[in-house]
Amino acid sequence: MSIRVYNTLTQRKEPFEPLEPGNVGIYLCGPTVYKPSHIGHAVGPVIFDVIKRYLVSKGYAVRFVVNITDVDDKLIDEAAAQNTTVPELAERVTATYLDSMAKLGVDTIDIMPKASEHIGDIVSMIEKLIDRGAAYVSGGDVYFDVTQDDDYGKLSNRKQDDQTAQRDVAGEQKRNAGDFALWKSAKPEEPEEVRYKSPWGDGRPGWHIECSAMSSRYLGESFDIHGGGIDLLFPHHENEVAQSETASGKVFAKYWFHHGLTRFNTKKISKSDAEMQDALKKMDLSGLLDKHGGELMRYFLISTQYRRPIEFSDAEIESKRKGLSNFYRLFERVERTCGKTVYTDPARICTAWESAPKSEFDAFVKDVDGHAERFFAAMDDDFNTAGAAAANYELTTRINRFIEEEKLESGGSEAAKAMAYAATRKLMDLGRLHGLFLVPPESTVGGDEMVGSLMAILIDARAKAKKAKQFDIADAIRDQLTEAGVTLEDRPDGTAWRV
Repeated sequence: MSIRVYNTLTQRKEPFEPLEPGNVGIYLCGPTVYKPSHIGHAVGPVIFDVIKRYLVSKGYAVRFVVNITDVDDKLIDEAAAQNTTVPELAERVTATYLDSMAKLGVDTIDIMPKASEHIGDIVSMIEKLIDRGAAYVSGGDVYFDVTQDDDYGKLSNRKQDDQTAQRDVAGEQKRNAGDFALWKSAKPEEPEEVRYKSPWGDGRPGWHIECSAMSSRYLGESFDIHGGGIDLLFPHHENEVAQSETASGKVFAKYWFHHGLTRFNTKKISKSDAEMQDALKKMDLSGLLDKHGGELMRYFLISTQYRRPIEFSDAEIESKRKGLSNFYRLFERVERTCGKTVYTDPARICTAWESAPKSEFDAFVKDVDGHAERFFAAMDDDFNTAGAAAANYELTTRINRFIEEEKLESGGSEAAKAMAYAATRKLMDLGRLHGLFLVPPESTVGGDEMVGSLMAILIDARAKAKKAKQFDIADAIRDQLTEAGVTLEDRPDGTAWRV
């Protein structure tokens, strides 16, 4: 099945056909590094990291670019508020962001250009727009004239007539209301480190032109995929299209992918309420990663189809924690049953499934292959990670059932063990296309000697309560341990526990 993608530009799904067969260029709008990242800043990098992994598995050579906006009015204001310099602030916030990306397993980005390091590329593009009559100088600033682009508004589906009323706002003399800044002249009170040389005087670039210049520098004047949050559709992406295509005379990006935003229920929370601030703190990316770990947060993000909004809450995260734990329990079960680890070199696709003794287990083989087909069908349908993750989750259930049917924990045949191991490795390889299961999770079983002794006492007390048919007591022990973050797992050889 060929890959089909939803293109914001055409507002429909269409076959994915790169401009250059076999090669794909992807540009994703990265963060403006003036404040610490929240969970919303992780959505794009995680989703496009998965997209690149999947495209590479299909045989494409992919170049993935994510920019860093370190030249912006927000940085100037925040640096002043913190009594520091713009470069120091940008470097500090960028370092925290990169640390978060590493914890999330986002490691497929090829280039992360900074706006401050591409002023020459930006100035050259502005000069080209002025030469073509599409930009004009006004009081030391340079603006793009939207009336010079007949297609302006085609990405966001807005009419140009709405953008063309003349106005003078805060000292800015624009020809049309929709004209936007390509270059901003430096203000007397602004620090020296944000003043860059240009033919129009000292100043700094506008936000939109930064992305156009950097994407063109590393992917060419035309490339395949441009991505970002739906909140960037207008004006940022619309303006990128206008200035880039006017400067080059070529199609800027063939496919536009816009991911949904992260949201939480604010119906009962006043914006002036301290609860709102608490809710925002809960979304701090570094804090979430420290609390929950990178793999869980990644699984949380890919469990929603990328174009849909992500519902953020503690309950949603805990739900995904339980789902991810089912995978971990299966991996441990198979290792315990088969006597070898399922975590091997993630750089290599396992061939155990192809070489397993399938003829003895036709029904199981058919089910495993069916779940794998559903995984690939979901990914081929606009990179539906949620549907693919659901197919993988169902596969864990089928493998567990096979282990029970073949009584592998109390014996079973070597052929059946080989099948269980091979199926689990196939599951793991599918999960690795989502950037999951690359390394074993941190130890979640057992504990130090004292904790282990205490848990043994509780497990024994629960077992005695069940034997005495005091099920309310047994259930209470289990429920209270669950509330404390400890999960009990009843096995044929006894009860195990995990944090």
